[in-house]
Order: sequence, then structure tokens, then C-alpha cells
Amino acid sequence: MDKDSLAIKREVANKQYVNLYKENADFSYTSPAGELGAPSKYVINGRLTTTYMLLGSYKSPIAFAIIPDFTVRVRNEFSAGVRTPSYRLGFATYARLNTDLENYKYAEMAFTHHSNGQDQEAINPDGTVNTFTGNFNANYLTASYRFGHLIPGRTDESYYSVNHRVGLQWHKFFRYEPALDLGFGFTRVIYNFSLRKYDDIEKKAINKANVKTEKETWRLNSEISYAVNKIPSKNLMNLQKRLNAEVNFNYSLPFMNNVFLMAAVGYYGEDNYNIYFQDHYGYLRFGFSSGFLRNRSKHYDN
Repeated sequence: MDKDSLAIKREVANKQYVNLYKENADFSYTSPAGELGAPSKYVINGRLTTTYMLLGSYKSPIAFAIIPDFTVRVRNEFSAGVRTPSYRLGFATYARLNTDLENYKYAEMAFTHHSNGQDQEAINPDGTVNTFTGNFNANYLTASYRFGHLIPGRTDESYYSVNHRVGLQWHKFFRYEPALDLGFGFTRVIYNFSLRKYDDIEKKAINKANVKTEKETWRLNSEISYAVNKIPSKNLMNLQKRLNAEVNFNYSLPFMNNVFLMAAVGYYGEDNYNIYFQDHYGYLRFGFSSGFLRNRSKHYDN
């Protein structure tokens, strides 16, 4: 391959990877009744997150994004209060490691600030955590290696992708709420797996005889993290406190665009909402999810 061809290949990969970074981002969701099985009852829970890609040029293998991530749980009580929202604001840098999108590899480093917007003392006079109005704030770095590949389907009109993420998360950067020393997972090992199916769902529209539409039909996500730092009265094998895990399945009906029906089952050894970090429970979640999905039109000749 000559120098010019190699340069073009790199430029094309730089642009393609920007879309991949967004496709691999977490989903937003809306869930009536929230986490079924939680200690508190909820009317509705929601997560809204997106990716503002500030740097995503064909000239550079490095990309940069701002990632806002807001979660609220509306409580099943007279005032339908939210009480302690969970606000995250992150900054992520991505580094493309190869040019083959069908067997992609890239590194990601993110800094995130997490707080709940409250300003009262986090510890009650009796020594318990103030989950009503207590301040929660923490900062953390997440280093990840992401890789995956495409798998052809049985027909030319469908295919799959297998996607992995291996990472390490460190808290205690800058200022954090001292109440977290009571038993927070400051250092977590992370692994995510995702299997996705893509189909051609529309062919030969009357006004576009040589165009068909490709759509992500479903996505199976699984994620697991394990706290490995020292936690008072909890040894390293205490799964009940240290393990967080979830499997969710997202399916898009033929008439849906960029939206899935969602069903999830999981376990919080440490509720990641914010000041509820001492709660641990299994849960179910149902609702709708959405994100940056692979949904595009392609030309063909027959």
C-alpha cells in the first residue's frame, strides 16, 4: 500500500471510529416503577445521557467528548419527590489503536464528577448516612480498553457485532465526601460485553429503488464491576457488598426508530445512584431505551 493510500485509510478510520465511540456509549432509558426490588418504591426512573463529540476529525486518531449523565428516581409518595438526583459530568478521550473497524480496538480515558445537588451534612447525629438531604460528591477516573468484531449472519441482509470493554475505575481524585469512607467501592474492576444484531428492514422504497435501510434490531448488554479496595468489615471475597452486575436486553420493533423495548435484571452490591451506596439488592427494570444506534441507508444494484 502506497503512502497516499495508507493516509486515506487512516483518515477514513478516524471518522468511522467517532461513530463507534458513540455507539458504544451507555443507553438512556425511561422505566415506569423503576428498579423493582429496591428498598424504596418508585413511580418512574429515568437516565438521560449523551455524547458531545468536541473533537472527532478525520485528521486525528484522538477524539474528545463531554458526557453528561443524569439519573432521577421519582419516589412513590405524596409529593412524588426525587429527593437526591444523581448528576454526572464526564470528559472522555479516545485513542484509535487500529484501522480495521470490523475488528476494532481503542483505548478510552474518562474523568467524571458525580454529585447529588444536596448541601446538608452527609452523616446524621446518630452516625448513619443522611439519605434524605445529605451531600454526595466524588470524582473518578476510568481507564478502558475496548475491542470487538463483526460476525456475518446467515443471509447478506443481517450481521452481528461482539463488543468488549475491560477497565479500571479509581475514585478519591480531588475532593470527595468523607462519608464514603464508611464503605464505598473506591476502586473497581470493570468488564462489559455486548452482542448486537443488525438487519436490513426496508428495501426498494418506491421513491428510492436502489436503497435499503440498515437497522440495529436488538442489543444484549451485560456489565459487571467488582470493588477491590479495602472496605471496613468486608473482606475481598464479600460479593454481597462488592459486586455490581446487570444484564439487559433491548429490542426494537420494526416500526421503531432509534428506540428499544428494554428489560433488565441485576444486582447492586453498592447502589450506584449516589448517597444510597450502602444499599444492596437484586432488581428488575422494564421500559424504553435509546442511544446512538447504527441506522443508515445503503445503495445496492439489484
